Amino acid sequence: MVCPPHVENALPITTLPLTLFATLAFGAFAAPVRAAIRLDLDYVDKHSDAYAAFKNYVDDALEHPAKPPYGFSATDAVYMARLDGKPAYCALAIDLVQQQVDAANAATAAGKTPAVAGDSYLQVGPMVGDLALTYEVCAAKLTTDARAAWVAYAERAIANVWDHAHASWGGRAAPWTGWSTSDPGDNYYYSFLSATMLWALASDSARWKALLETDKLPALQRYMATLPGGGSLEGTGYGVAHMRLFTLYRLWRDATGEDLAAANTHLTDSIDYWIHATVPSADAYAPFGDHSRSSQPLLYDYHRILMLEARALTTSAGAKAEASGWLNAISIKKMTSSFNTRFDLLPAGRGGTAPPELWYQARGVGEVFARTSWDRDATWMSFIAGRYEQSHAHQEQGAFSLYRGRWLAVTENIWTHSGIQQGSETNNVLRFTRGGHTIGQVRPSVSSLAINATGAGGELHASANLSAAYAKNSGVHAWQRDIDFVGGTLSVRDRYDVAADITTVFQINVPARPVVEGNHVRADNLDIVVQTPADATIRVVDWRALDADFLSGWRIDIEGRGGAFDVRLGAADGKQHVRDVKK
Repeated sequence: MVCPPHVENALPITTLPLTLFATLAFGAFAAPVRAAIRLDLDYVDKHSDAYAAFKNYVDDALEHPAKPPYGFSATDAVYMARLDGKPAYCALAIDLVQQQVDAANAATAAGKTPAVAGDSYLQVGPMVGDLALTYEVCAAKLTTDARAAWVAYAERAIANVWDHAHASWGGRAAPWTGWSTSDPGDNYYYSFLSATMLWALASDSARWKALLETDKLPALQRYMATLPGGGSLEGTGYGVAHMRLFTLYRLWRDATGEDLAAANTHLTDSIDYWIHATVPSADAYAPFGDHSRSSQPLLYDYHRILMLEARALTTSAGAKAEASGWLNAISIKKMTSSFNTRFDLLPAGRGGTAPPELWYQARGVGEVFARTSWDRDATWMSFIAGRYEQSHAHQEQGAFSLYRGRWLAVTENIWTHSGIQQGSETNNVLRFTRGGHTIGQVRPSVSSLAINATGAGGELHASANLSAAYAKNSGVHAWQRDIDFVGGTLSVRDRYDVAADITTVFQINVPARPVVEGNHVRADNLDIVVQTPADATIRVVDWRALDADFLSGWRIDIEGRGGAFDVRLGAADGKQHVRDVKK
């Protein structure tokens, strides 16, 4: 099951410490019950441009309640209620939540499933989160009937999430798949946690707090501890959903004092991960996995949100300074979509520093990055060999990318309509075929990656054993790929063992039409020299001729036998021409 995340509506994060009492009229709840969301807004600078932009956004909704700005949420109104104190903000938040609850009750009465259950409950986090935060902050303005209706709705939605087989609405059975309810590596899990956490705190629910403390949060901590180096096994497109996760860390810390972010290194490591995953021009990033929001891996508000949250939570002064350096250097200096302006209230800090190293290994996700310098005209590369298990991950074990000023070699997926071309054909890997059909990489599988040596100027030497990425009965017996990145030139050496009826192709996906001259290929600013096999057959494939999903792009197919490839790639305008590099 492949379920894309829709994270356009940001999740709630902070308000001032609150101690409110509400009379609840549902199940085991007793009255009065002390709400327990305690969040800190002391960091907000009310004289900043960010505050002015956010206030204008909320005031626009206040002035046009029948047609608020795109993506506007009750949480936005609640924030301004806490920051400004104007009663109209709470009135607006209550009205928006009441509309949600009324619509759900109407759907239930008609024998239908409410919107909160749509797309496997993906939006339960922002929807119930809106309700929970409004329930607490604006409790004094809620009627007894509204309070009871909100409690019943929130309880039912959360119960349905975690007990999918017995889910129901209005007494009508409404079971669903339970997608990712037990998978802390999936972006849906963070939405489920958000709804549960916010409501547990707002309602002071012993039931939901116990579920979080004894089951869901420990599972999350165990999982994130398996990702040293940061990042996500869903890739970089869906992995940006960690902005939701880091928001929850801060929510829980401020409410309970427990610092989930400090339980392992994942959050602080993710600061370095995203810095190194960002290309030197500071406007794009390494494209791993599905990219359904935008097939192009361009930095967007969500990446800025993730880094702002990580910076706010890390206890490492060095990581905080590096986060500031990245936030102040990237192309997204402030949120580009008004519905994300709330997150610009988090401070980015001034100045900042770059990491001391020019290379980085994220061991948990099996990725490595290197660059020749921190200058914007540096040459940069990425490589992946590790765990392949998530549905949004691609058959890209063993794949590399190369960048200098623009993409030189990169997955063809970024030049598609869908952004979800998962096959190995679109990646810079060895393609194994039998009878004209590609032998795909298998999931789950674990390839290995070892850094053999590093040096000045981003020099990197690494080895990957990719044999496990193929089924034992596939005919692909072994594949070893070694990479050497020296002076901006990437050398890729493959040794493989396959059944006699399998054809092996070294493929490179490029954005520009390639020109082939013997064993030399030129594609825009990319120089490619095929050193082994000397008698390789080189063909060029125009992706547009294969499928309407492909907008542009070409694939260079290098075919040969003998169990080995040795191919060197580099920018033609580099200081050292790739054809001049000796073995």
